[in-house]
Amino acid sequence: MSWAIEARGYSQRRACGLVGMDPRVYRYRSTRSDDADLRQRLKELASERRRFGYRRLRILLKREVIEANWKKVYRIYREERLTVRKRGGRKRALGTRAPMVVPQAANQRWSLDFVSDALNRPGFAGDPNS
Repeated sequence: MSWAIEARGYSQRRACGLVGMDPRVYRYRSTRSDDADLRQRLKELASERRRFGYRRLRILLKREVIEANWKKVYRIYREERLTVRKRGGRKRALGTRAPMVVPQAANQRWSLDFVSDALNRPGFAGDPNS
């Protein structure tokens, strides 16, 4: 747009017409404040409280008497690309486990068979001797 006006010498109205844009849109200047102090404090709080989202950070801002509605806090939160950090996952064993050594002689490995022990108990309903 600016190229057509400066290099080609088109009027603003004609350049906007070529692009299909209303001239008022081209001339528009935002009146919204930059909220630098709110933005800076939100980044500081988000780095301190990594597990807090924009809702809980807004509550902390409110306690510090920095008044901003949730929509503004959310917009700045998204613009700064702040996110809730994920928790660390379950710790897993590193490397591969050594396989169980095969016994070479008798009495080198002992184990208990609880099922067999329960079934061979005297007085058990399934016991033919009782």
